[in-house]
Amino acid sequence: MNKQDFLTILRKGLSGLPKDEIEERLSFYSEIIDDRMEEGLSEEDSIRDLGTTDEIISQIVSDIPLSKIVKEKIKPKKKLKTWETILLILGSPIWASLLIAAAAVIFSLYVASWALIISLWAVFVSFGASFLGGIIGGIILALNGNISTGIALISAGIVCAGLCIFAFFGCKAATKGILIFTKNIAFLIKNRFIKKEEV
Repeated sequence: MNKQDFLTILRKGLSGLPKDEIEERLSFYSEIIDDRMEEGLSEEDSIRDLGTTDEIISQIVSDIPLSKIVKEKIKPKKKLKTWETILLILGSPIWASLLIAAAAVIFSLYVASWALIISLWAVFVSFGASFLGGIIGGIILALNGNISTGIALISAGIVCAGLCIFAFFGCKAATKGILIFTKNIAFLIKNRFIKKEEV
């Protein structure tokens, strides 16, 4: 694949994005290819080292803020007629309330998922605190003559240490999962806005 074909595929894949973003990204990749060719690489090798066009397009789309894409898409392509404006105003109590309700539901689900993650981390911290409390309390009890109670408390502390380690890996995996989920949802929303223009 030569440079022109590569840039044409990129332009087509990015066609739903704001025009200034497309031109900026195309000139960026054009300069990278030129710089690599100046370093002695062939045109094909310079392009091959960049990765596949699908990977590059996905990376560009994920880097552009959703607000910028939405702002570009909600700009009217033509001036609204008077009757269209009147219908929008008259229908606003219905469509605005539905839009607000949908946004509130989505936001509450997102907040609830993060609340679950925070509560999981709170369980991890409580296991850690129970481990320290059990060990310290057990040692104090054993030194004061309550050896059997001290050993039982130290044993409970050790059990809490194991649970703490187990909870850490679970919390870490859950946090990573929700971050990936959030990134994928944002990417899907961006793609929906982009595909509307391509159709």
